[in-house]
Amino acid sequence: MVDSATRIEMLGATLDLLDEGVALLDAHSLVVYWNEAASALTGHRRMNVLSRACPSDLYQLADGHGTEPALGATAPKEEYAGPKYSGQLYTQKHLVNGRPEDSAEDEAAKPVLVQMKHHLGHTFPAMLRKMPLRDAFGKRLGTVLIFRPAEEIDEIPHGEIGEAPILHRSQPETEERLEGAFHEWKTNGTKFGLLWITVDQAAQMRRTHGRDACEAMLKIVEHRLAQALRPSEIIGRWGNDEFLVLSHERTLDMLMEHAHHLAGMTRTADFRWWGDRISLTASIGAVQAASGDTLSRLMHEAQQAMHASVYAGGNHVTHGSGHSVPAKGDPCSR
Repeated sequence: MVDSATRIEMLGATLDLLDEGVALLDAHSLVVYWNEAASALTGHRRMNVLSRACPSDLYQLADGHGTEPALGATAPKEEYAGPKYSGQLYTQKHLVNGRPEDSAEDEAAKPVLVQMKHHLGHTFPAMLRKMPLRDAFGKRLGTVLIFRPAEEIDEIPHGEIGEAPILHRSQPETEERLEGAFHEWKTNGTKFGLLWITVDQAAQMRRTHGRDACEAMLKIVEHRLAQALRPSEIIGRWGNDEFLVLSHERTLDMLMEHAHHLAGMTRTADFRWWGDRISLTASIGAVQAASGDTLSRLMHEAQQAMHASVYAGGNHVTHGSGHSVPAKGDPCSR
């Protein structure tokens, strides 16, 4: 006989295997469960959201959203600016297709396009399903949010205001942009950071599945990574199986956090070859320019840091000093 605690543990382990972000909320929008993909996509770690109100700015629908008081509160809706409370609890009431969620249940919670907000502040387009949970008597128990990055990244806005990152940039084009950005840092102090990224499974896939399979996988990963970039950043191919990202994060800590998010985006890439889904992870090296650095030195340090992530077993992020940590969301990091 399987006890209730074991059932709950099995349910949680199953949800963590999903590529989509899943958040289970109770009737008062407090987070009951937050799976690994939700952490990877939003940057909100499970330990920081459990038993707390779902972040009020987690996503924004095109039709807008707001909050309404619960538990019989009588104050006007417009007096409440968010899911805060003073002696009473409040439930987030989002609009689905322009109507309150309860009136949209008959539409089987069709996916809607939203802008998800990462905890670092940038946004990315995602498809969201928001479904009520009810018991056998129809009583509302809570809500489940299921979300994934939108695939049509070339057709919808994402990131901050500005132009979207250019995809499929060749190595010579990337090198030219890096030289220009490094000169900008030297002359004007514009922040200059590098992320050297390799897909851990690329070399093996090239050997076992062939060049076409590997190239198809790399294009999917590049699109997925681009969803997490600011328009001012660039991503480009480097060598056969690697990417370089030019970033303007203000500090090394912020650059490392950004790298962890990109590693999480790689894990959610849905790559299938002849019907088989192949799980992907990334090893990343991160460096931030400091006084006295040269571009060649930064490139070397970023590459060495990436190699250190590979030697650590993959799915790691390492900064220029050689300190390697498992990518957030990986079971080894808990």
